[in-house]
Formats: sequence, structure tokens, C-alpha cells
Amino acid sequence: MKICVTAAAGDLNAQVDPRFGRCQYFVIVDSDTMAFEAMANDAMNAPGGAGVQAAQAMVNKGVNVVISENMGPNAFQVLSTAGVKVATGAYGTVKEAVEMYKSGKLSETGTSTVAAHAGMGAGMGTGSGMSMGGGRGGGGGRGMGRGMGLGMQQQPMPQQPQAPQAPRTKEEELEQLSNMASKLEKEMEEVKKRIEALKKR
Repeated sequence: MKICVTAAAGDLNAQVDPRFGRCQYFVIVDSDTMAFEAMANDAMNAPGGAGVQAAQAMVNKGVNVVISENMGPNAFQVLSTAGVKVATGAYGTVKEAVEMYKSGKLSETGTSTVAAHAGMGAGMGTGSGMSMGGGRGGGGGRGMGRGMGLGMQQQPMPQQPQAPQAPRTKEEELEQLSNMASKLEKEMEEVKKRIEALKKR
């Protein structure tokens, strides 16, 4: 089994880094032999979408489990769609975290552990933030959609000038939100297809 631990340095004695998308290193450990591969996190300084980039990198590496504390909704969606488990509650060194997981001391989570990060949200910008409005409270739609990055950034832009107009009726708002949900679902399907295509390489 390949276990990825987010870490402050690139070895088994490195301290666990609680961040996922912004951690310094990923240490990928073979749970049977404890052989490991250290990988610097290229997404650490990304202006936006660091969690998604980091998650995709781990999917590409064939990781089975990710041990990290702070997992945003988009990163979690990418990992869970690819069948990668997320475990929380680790502390100490990378080696200790792997041992904790192997002995069943870490809990696997079925959802993201933190809300969307402002830093990661740069990909969507004000466009989506303004147009989604109440939709943000819906949870899943926003979490999945933001992972799309550039595709999502462009869609809400034409809607911005409508904001100062008279308040919409309930029916108009429902229709708009339904349309946005449909777009998010279509884009999520594209993400899943890309993940499957990458897994087959």
C-alpha cells in the first residue's frame, strides 16, 4: 500500500505538516517495506487551486491513502473520486504517522476537513463568488465546482452586470441556481473522465 504523508521535509523523520495543498513535501511510503519517495509540493505557491493540483499529483502517483489534517473540499473530491482514502489525526514524524495508520489509530474521513480556503479561491475570483450567492450554502456544488479552475472562472462573468438590477423573483433565482448546478455537474463529469483517463495511462 502506498501511503502519502504531508510533511515539512523530505524524509521519514520529518514532522507531519497539517496542510495538504500548501504542505512543503509529500513523503510517499510503502507500508510493507517502509521504503519512501519524497516529492516537493510544486503546488505550494500556486495562486489558486493548490489542493486540486496536489490531489491530482497524488492520484497520478498511485497513492492509496493520504494522511493530512487540512483537506479542502475540491482536493477531497479529486482524491475520493479516484478511490484514494484520506486519514486524519496524525502527529509527530512521517514514520510515526504511517505506523499510526497501520495500527488503526487514525480515522478515515468521508468529507473535507476544512472549508474552502481564501487563497485557493483565487481561481474562481469574484465572478463565481458573486453569482453563486446563496448557492455557497449548498455545499457540494461549490466544493466540486471550484476544482474546475479556469472553466468556472469564465462562466459567471457575463452575469456580473445583472447584480445591481432589481431583486430577482424566487422563480428566476431558482432557475439560475438550477442552471449553475447543471453546469457544475457537467464539469464534474469531465473531471472524473480526466481522472479515469490518467489512471489508465
